Amino acid sequence: MHRSTLEQWRMLQAVVEHGGFAQAAQAIHKSQSSINHAVHKLQDQLGVPLLEVVGRKARLTAAGTLLLRRANQLLSEAAQLEDIATSLARGSEAEVRLAVDELYPADALAQALADFSGAYPHTRVELFETVLSGGPEMLQSGRVDLLVAAQVPQGFLGDALDTISFLAVAHPDHPLHQLGRPLQLADLRQYRQLVVRDSARGQRVDSGWLGAEQRWTVSHVATSIAMICQGMGFAWLPESRMASALAAGQLKALPLEEGARRQVTLYLTYADKDLAGPATRDLAARLRAVCPR
Repeated sequence: MHRSTLEQWRMLQAVVEHGGFAQAAQAIHKSQSSINHAVHKLQDQLGVPLLEVVGRKARLTAAGTLLLRRANQLLSEAAQLEDIATSLARGSEAEVRLAVDELYPADALAQALADFSGAYPHTRVELFETVLSGGPEMLQSGRVDLLVAAQVPQGFLGDALDTISFLAVAHPDHPLHQLGRPLQLADLRQYRQLVVRDSARGQRVDSGWLGAEQRWTVSHVATSIAMICQGMGFAWLPESRMASALAAGQLKALPLEEGARRQVTLYLTYADKDLAGPATRDLAARLRAVCPR
């Protein structure tokens, strides 16, 4: 027979988080006497002092710190169980939050969302178009339910979705095309490179930047393509996004000795697959189904 309950640990957690019994009572809408009784009973049941009063604040003892750290994991898992039960009872989600890296083909995304809309007409979709670390950051912070990105955040499992091919390009009249020979890294560094800004709020990465003397940073792939078509620099761009510009002669592949093409794998990652409702799972399946791969 267990000597303690999750509710007792939840009350101890509240006392520590809010700095005292009165503050905890106000925060979790319990009477101060009930919280006081629950915490003291917990200490008596365990036979270990968990709290000590320092001045006007309650502070964990060394034993209390160790035990509450373990209890926090249990409280978190219990909350997730309740969320899963709520999702199952509701039948389907009112909203699905999706972060998609700009590299994912726009026509495939539109098709997946159109198909999803037909199956779940009353479920809202909040779509975040991200770059580099932006999507993984949103998944880690709990702001999205699904992620399509080239990075799988630590602690999550991603499913390979598609491989995106990048090609180094510039306008046909760009000076790099006038050299009339295979290009090396030193040639590129003399000219302006366009890169797309990482949309993360925290630590960002400069993916693909060669250390060129001039760098212009933009927020969207489409902006980079438009600028390159105007002869404003060179860049590695997704082939699927610039196919029409290549066909029309507005862009031309740079004749690099090596590294002209790069490949990036996109992954589909759930925030919590066990917690995902039927609408979230359906949207994930449709993103896989329409993927060019």
